[in-house]
Amino acid sequence: MYLGIDLGTSSVKLILINDLQEKIGQSSHALTISQPKPLWSEQNPDDWWQATCKAVYSLKQQHPQEFAAIKAIALSGQQHGATLLDANGKILRPAILWNDGRAFKECEYFNTHVPHYTQTIGSRMMPGFTAPKIQWIKHYETAIFNRIAKVILPKDYLRYKITGEFATDMSDASGTGWLDIKKRDWSHAMLEATGLSLDHMPQLFEGNDITGLISKNIAQDWGLSENTKIIGGGGDNPAAAISTNVIEEGTGFLSLGTSGVYFVSSNTYTSNAHGGVHSFCHCLPNRWHHMTVHLSAASCLSWFAKTIKMSETELLAEAVQTSDSHDNLIFLPYLSGERSPHNNPHARGVFLGLSHQTSRAHMTKAILEGVAFAFADGQQAMLNAGIKINKVFVVGGGAQSLYWGKILASVLNRPLIYTKNREVGAATGAALLAWSALNANAHLSVPEVEAVISPDNQLVMEYAMKHKQFKELYQRLESFF
Repeated sequence: MYLGIDLGTSSVKLILINDLQEKIGQSSHALTISQPKPLWSEQNPDDWWQATCKAVYSLKQQHPQEFAAIKAIALSGQQHGATLLDANGKILRPAILWNDGRAFKECEYFNTHVPHYTQTIGSRMMPGFTAPKIQWIKHYETAIFNRIAKVILPKDYLRYKITGEFATDMSDASGTGWLDIKKRDWSHAMLEATGLSLDHMPQLFEGNDITGLISKNIAQDWGLSENTKIIGGGGDNPAAAISTNVIEEGTGFLSLGTSGVYFVSSNTYTSNAHGGVHSFCHCLPNRWHHMTVHLSAASCLSWFAKTIKMSETELLAEAVQTSDSHDNLIFLPYLSGERSPHNNPHARGVFLGLSHQTSRAHMTKAILEGVAFAFADGQQAMLNAGIKINKVFVVGGGAQSLYWGKILASVLNRPLIYTKNREVGAATGAALLAWSALNANAHLSVPEVEAVISPDNQLVMEYAMKHKQFKELYQRLESFF
């Protein structure tokens, strides 16, 4: 048996698979986010650990025999989060998350002190990355900065609690701003620019490498063998790519989670920082990937549902049943700012075109369209950089709506592939990486396809016009944000 643990922003998810790569069971436990100031987004790492243990106990209770037979555990999780530990391994402050925008000004520091750094880290420096967060701490929380012994990523805090070791994988390390993406090694120049050294960094591994063994105490607590191996794993998006077999050149996926990601795999490394494209390491050796990141995706629908006190399921059902359109209604989905292509943490959500005739269903549809237009901006940025996109899967919580899939396929003007298991992609990918680590010469399974959604030709033309209006609206409002 093999366990995948995915530390997401809103919950910890676990997937248990067998030697045939079949899912045996799953569990999860919810997390909350603290936003004490504008642009801030934080979580307590101890909450991650408590939630993980509760999810483990739940899965163990559901499948006691299978759980006890686990041979390897791999980790995936939200990327970029700055988790700071002192010399005794104690947490110094709440972790600053991927969607935190406070370090926007600190990004400019790297433009001045490390010219041409984009060739090294594969992207423009963005406030969500780990390096500018540390630069912010050095400036505003100097006493804490001076006590930092280790900077680790969220999923690797779980690894530390499980093994006592400090380690990470290449794909997650790619989002720190400190990794030389081509060399797959820490960049001394980028670390020095932040006032850090190799001593502050975890050891680097590939995603299917064994990073250590479960500690005796955790093995006893969880009821596992002390020979249980802990595998490198990957950032949430590279791990999700493994779950849908997005490994070969030109295969990709859209992730409709809290954030939105457009991810395309590559056999070689090229830097295409223009337009907010990230070029990072994949979580398998000798593989890289390109991606654009959109800070609010399915969370836009969640926000609307919470605001008007309805469920997302009810909103989607209502939108499906509404045949009349409201073509003048446009929604900018920048509730947490935007990364690709604007790199603007100050951008905000906007409805334009509301009238007395606007219904709740019209607003829901505009939200779905707005997220799709943001993905289209990301797709165009990759195409402009010469990145090949052949076939695209859809994963994440928002992938449950095939109605949204029709909108996405028509806006992007390409067919989209929906597999049967698409909601917990990162946890599944982590479990498969655990399997891969112990079955080096075997092939990862190809997920079963449930549906392929093709573009609607009439909608393609309508959305092309509306997408132009969407882009113009942002340009006109940019100075107001």
